[in-house]
Amino acid sequence: MELCELTANELHRMLTGKDVRAEEICLSVFRRIDKTEDQVKAYLALHPEEALEQARAVDRKIAKGEEISPLAGIPIALKDNLCTKGHRTTCASKILYNFVPPYNATVVDKLNGQDVVIIGKTNMDEFAMGSSTENSAYQQTCNPWNPDCVPGGSSGGSAAAVAAGEAICALGSDTGGSIRQPAAFCGVVGMKPTYGTVSRYGLVAFASSLDQIGPLSKDVTDCALMLNAICGHDPMDSTSVPTELPDYREALVTDIDGFRIGIPAEYFAAGLDDHVRRVIEEAITVLEQRGARVEETTLPHTEYALPTYYIIAPAEASSNLARYDGVRYGYRVEDAKDVLDMFSRSRSRGFGAEVKRRVMLGTYALSAGYYDAYYLEALKVRTLIRRDFERAFEKYDCLISPTTPSTAFRFGEKVDDPVTMYLSDVFTLAVNLAGLPGVSIPAGFVDGMPVGLQFIGKPFSESTLLRAAYTFEQSTTHHLKRPSLTPEVE
Repeated sequence: MELCELTANELHRMLTGKDVRAEEICLSVFRRIDKTEDQVKAYLALHPEEALEQARAVDRKIAKGEEISPLAGIPIALKDNLCTKGHRTTCASKILYNFVPPYNATVVDKLNGQDVVIIGKTNMDEFAMGSSTENSAYQQTCNPWNPDCVPGGSSGGSAAAVAAGEAICALGSDTGGSIRQPAAFCGVVGMKPTYGTVSRYGLVAFASSLDQIGPLSKDVTDCALMLNAICGHDPMDSTSVPTELPDYREALVTDIDGFRIGIPAEYFAAGLDDHVRRVIEEAITVLEQRGARVEETTLPHTEYALPTYYIIAPAEASSNLARYDGVRYGYRVEDAKDVLDMFSRSRSRGFGAEVKRRVMLGTYALSAGYYDAYYLEALKVRTLIRRDFERAFEKYDCLISPTTPSTAFRFGEKVDDPVTMYLSDVFTLAVNLAGLPGVSIPAGFVDGMPVGLQFIGKPFSESTLLRAAYTFEQSTTHHLKRPSLTPEVE
C-alpha cells in the first residue's frame, strides 16, 4: 500500500519511529495526484513548493529530536471557501476568481500551528450551494469509486481527495449536510461538529446560523485528531462557544455496552433506497451485537425540515452574498453603463444558476409582505425541530440513520430538478437546523458504491458519537477499502 493510502495516525507512528520522512509522504500524495487528478478533478489549486517546504521543516524537527504534533507532516486539503493568506479563495465561483485573502481562517492558523502540510484548495459547489459539486464554476469533481458519478456536495472535492489518496485528511464545511453527504458518497468519515465548536472566522459565509467547519478523513481516529486540532473558542467569531473541550482521542474505545440508540422512523420512510436500507439494517445488527440497545423513536417535525431549511438558508445567503457587487473585489463587468448597471450585470454574470436561484428565493422570503408568512414561520418550525431532538436525547445517547437516501447518483441525473437534488440532503438538514453534531462513517456498499451511516448527538456530544462510530468501525472492514481508479493505482 502506498503512503498516500495510509491514515494520519499510521503515518504519525511511522514518522516518530523514523521509518519514513514527511517529505516522502508529501511526495507520495503528489505522485497520486499526478496519476489520478485528471480523472478525479478534486483540486482547484495546488501548492507543491510550499507543501514540500512544510514537510521538510517537520523532518528537521524530528532530526533534532523535537516532539511533533499528531498531525505534523500530514498532507491536508482545504475546501476553497476557507480563507488562505496569499492564495486564491474562490468558493468555486466566477465572482471570486481573483480574490486573494489578506488573512487566514482561524482553522488554517490552527492547522499551521500543528505543522500540517497544506497541499491545496479543493473544488466545491459554488458558495457551498449544492449536493453534487456540479455547481462549481470551474470543473466537475468525480467520485473515485465511479468517475461517472458525483462525489456529493458541497464538499465534494475534499471528500474525493481523501477517498482517492490525494490527501490524507481534509477540511470541509457543512450547512445542510455538505460534509456528511459527500463523505457517505465517497466512503470516508465526515463530521459536522456542534454549532459554535469550531470557529467560522475566515469561512466565506453561506448561511451563518447553519455553517460549520469539520473534518473528512479515512477513519474515525483521524477524525478525532482533526477535531482536536480545529476545535476551540475563538474571540474573532461571535458564535464561537467558550467551553472547555475534551481530548477526542479518549473517546476511541470499543465499548458501547448499554448505549441507548434511537432510530427515527421518519428517516426510514418512503424515498429510502431498499439496498441502502438493508446496509443500514445490517449496521444496526452490528451495534446490537456490541451491546447497544437499539429501538425505534420519532422526530415528528422531520417532514418540515426540508422546506424550513430552504427558507432560512437562502434568506441568510441573500444577506451574505449582497456584498459581492463588483465594487471592492471579485468579478466586475467592463462595459457597464452606470453604477447600478455594473452591480446588476456583475452579479448576473458572476454568480451561477444555483446561487442566483437561492439568492432570489431568499430575497423573496425576506421581502415586505412575505417576511412574516415565510421567514418567521420557518424560524418557529426550526424551534419545533430542535425540541424534537431534545426530547429524543432525554432517552437516547445518540440517534442513527442513513446519511443519504441512495448511493452516489450519476452526473446530470438531478441537475434539471432542484427539488430532487435537494432531497439528497433530507437526512442531514435537520441536524444543522438544530445545531447538533453528526458524523457519517462507511457502513457498506451497494453495487460497488459506498453507503454512509449517520450518528447524531446532542450538543457537544462529539465524544459519544466518536465512541459509537469507532466501535462500529472496528467491528467491520468497510473503512479499509480503497477505490481503484486506474490499473496504475494499486
